[in-house]
Amino acid sequence: MATAAVVVTSSGKDVVAEGLLDLLRPAIQQLDVHVHSVRESQVELREHIDNLATELCRINEHQKVALDLDPYVKKLLNARRRVVLVNNILQNAQPQIVCLHPRSA
Repeated sequence: MATAAVVVTSSGKDVVAEGLLDLLRPAIQQLDVHVHSVRESQVELREHIDNLATELCRINEHQKVALDLDPYVKKLLNARRRVVLVNNILQNAQPQIVCLHPRSA
């Protein structure tokens, strides 16, 4: 049985690496755009949650009927916490994505 020896030089490795990057670059760029878009909507969602929680607290203070809105405010604040957590994860992941495809490329 004959075996073929494959010799890859450092320039050969560079060519393979460049080929892989060229192949993956569109997907990475698309992922980066989507991550950026999600981060923007997460910020907008967090602002809406804050406004709604503030409004519920104001309504709760001024109402004449005994209706406890505190559980709903707590649910909103818990949702806000999760939104912030997801946004932090995305924020930490995005620099890694950007490193894979410099915008100048």
